[in-house]
Amino acid sequence: MKRRADGVTCGGCALSAAGAIGAPSLWLSLPRTRRHLGGGFENEGMDWTVLLTELPFVVLGGALLPLLALTLLVRLTGRGRPRPD
Repeated sequence: MKRRADGVTCGGCALSAAGAIGAPSLWLSLPRTRRHLGGGFENEGMDWTVLLTELPFVVLGGALLPLLALTLLVRLTGRGRPRPD
């Protein structure tokens, strides 16, 4: 039995790309992140290591979380099951 590749695969990729772009944008707009990247008073609290420690996790989380949610939704609605021919 073959699976039909309808819009689910394309939708998952699009959600993953949107999450990978949107999560760092949201992360950069937070006051805590702006303070660490030089937004504090007279460079107080400046910590550039957040780019190496937090940013990779933010990008991965932003890409994987929507993909996992779509996978769960597809499994619960039954659209991911193979169709009998």
